[in-house]
Amino acid sequence: MIRITVGDEAIEGRDGQTIAGVLIGAGRTAWRTAQTGDRGVFCGIGVCHDCLVTVNDVEGVRACQREAVDGDRVEREVRA
Repeated sequence: MIRITVGDEAIEGRDGQTIAGVLIGAGRTAWRTAQTGDRGVFCGIGVCHDCLVTVNDVEGVRACQREAVDGDRVEREVRA
């Protein structure tokens, strides 16, 4: 098991899951705000930008492509 921090909440996932997988497993379907509303996974293969998050202070990380690592700090992104 791994544990990531999303905002102020610790979420557990399985080793090898993507960040999106951990978030969806925790019941979160949206984690980014855009002009059109809250967004989460759309394509799931890294083509779109709907699942972008900030991970360990690095902006623009595709949650569907990035494997979650124990101790990751994930923040919601707000884009215009």
